[in-house]
Amino acid sequence: MTKKIILLVQISFLLALISCNTIDKNTITYFGGKIINPKTNYIVLYSMDKVIDTFLLDSKNKFLGEIKNANEGLYYFNHGNENQHIYLEVADSVMIRLNTWDFDESLVFAGKGAERNNILIDCFLEGENDKKQFYQYNKLLPVHFKQKTDSLIKLKLNTYQDYIDKHPDETLGFKQTLKTALTFPIYLKIERYPIINAKYSSDGNFPTLNNTFYDYRKNITIDKDSLMYYPPYSQYVRNFLYNKTYALGHAPMKNKYSSEFTVDLLNTIDKEISTTKSKNAFLRQTIISHFYNKSSCDINTKAFDTFFNLTTNEEDNSLMKKLVNDTKFITADTRLPNFSFNNYSDFKLRVFDVVKGKNTLLFFWSPEYVSYSYVESRMTYLTKNYPNIQFLQIMIDGKNGQRIKNLDIKKQFYLDDSSDAHRFLTSKMPRSVLINKQGKVINGYGSIASKNLNPYLEELSNN
Repeated sequence: MTKKIILLVQISFLLALISCNTIDKNTITYFGGKIINPKTNYIVLYSMDKVIDTFLLDSKNKFLGEIKNANEGLYYFNHGNENQHIYLEVADSVMIRLNTWDFDESLVFAGKGAERNNILIDCFLEGENDKKQFYQYNKLLPVHFKQKTDSLIKLKLNTYQDYIDKHPDETLGFKQTLKTALTFPIYLKIERYPIINAKYSSDGNFPTLNNTFYDYRKNITIDKDSLMYYPPYSQYVRNFLYNKTYALGHAPMKNKYSSEFTVDLLNTIDKEISTTKSKNAFLRQTIISHFYNKSSCDINTKAFDTFFNLTTNEEDNSLMKKLVNDTKFITADTRLPNFSFNNYSDFKLRVFDVVKGKNTLLFFWSPEYVSYSYVESRMTYLTKNYPNIQFLQIMIDGKNGQRIKNLDIKKQFYLDDSSDAHRFLTSKMPRSVLINKQGKVINGYGSIASKNLNPYLEELSNN
C-alpha cells in the first residue's frame, strides 16, 4: 500500500473519530490513531521529561486523546519499548498509524499538522540510512570526509528550503526543529569523525584537521532547552562536548573513560552549556553513564566531587549521593549479606537459600529506571551466553504479580519493605552483584549494559 493511500485511509479515520465532537477546536489539540500488533494497551505522551497523558487503546486498537491548551513544540509518544517524536500546535488533529513489527518505517501521520510530522519522520528515516554511508566515510582522510559531509549538508538545506517555500506559514519554532532534524545528524557525524577515524588508523591517533573543519559551529546554538530531549539535537550536543574534551589533550579511549577525562568533560559541560536545565541534564547523564560504563563498585571520587560542585539540581545531587553510599555497602572480596526477598509464590527466602553454592549474578532493578522488555532481553542473552552462571532478577519495591512473563519465574524475586537489601539500594537505580560459589563478591556494582562487565562474567564462568 502506498503512503498516499495510507494517508487517505487515515484522514477518513480522523473524520470518523472527531466529526461528532462539539468541543471548541480553538483550544483542543487532538492526538490519536491506530496501533497494529500492539505491545501494550496504551500509549504515553510526553513533553520533555513530563508525562502529558496516557491514552488507552479500545477493542480495535484505536485511541483518541484531547490535550487542552497545548504548548506548541516537540512531544514524544511511547508504546512498548519504542518511541517517536511529534510536533504539535494548538488545534492540531494529528492521527498516527503504525505497526509495531516495523515501528518507525510504518509510522504515518494524517489530519491537521500531519505534513510537518511526516517530513520529520522522513528526516529520521533518512538519517538512519545516512548512518550506513558513514561506516565507509569515517575511514577517509579529513579532506575527503569533509567533501562528503558538505555535499550532504547542501542536500539537507535544499530539502529544508523546498519545504519552507511550499509551507510559508510554518512557525519559527517548527522551522528551527526541521532544520535541526535535517542537519544536526550530519554535524554529529563530523564531531564523531576524529574518534571513529582513530579506531581505523594504524597508529590509533586522532587525524590532523585544518582550521575550517568545524566552521559550521559558528552558525548553530547548543543552548535550547526545548530540544534537549530531541535526539538529533541532544546526540549532537553530547558528541560536541566529548569532542571538545578530547581536544584538551586526551588520547582516544576505547572501553573506559579515565577519571581525568570524566572530570574535564563535566567542566566542559559547565563551560559550554549556559542554560541551567540543559546543563544539569548533561551533567547527570555524564556522571551516571560513566559510572555504569566502568561497571565496578570502585567510585571515581574526583568525578563525583566535580559533579556535586557543578550541578544545581538538588534531586540529582541527592540521587548521586545515595548512589555513592550504596557502593560502600557491598564491595569486592567481601561476603554478600544474606538478605531476604520474596518469590512469586509469596514465600520469604534468604538469598543463600536460593544461590546454593552457585556462581550467580543478582540483578536488582526498578521499572522506574529500566523496562520489563529490556530486562527480559538482556537476561535471555546473558543466560544463553554464560550457562555456568545463574541469573536472578530482583525487583526493588516489587509486589507479587509483577514478574516478567517470558523469564523463568523460579529466577525472579522482589523485595518487600522489610528486606535488608534496601540498605544498599537507596537510590533504587539498577545494580548487578556478581558472587562466586563461596558467596564472595566478585563485582559489587556491575551494569548489564556495559561491555566492561564481560571480563567479570568470563572469570566467574570459568571458575
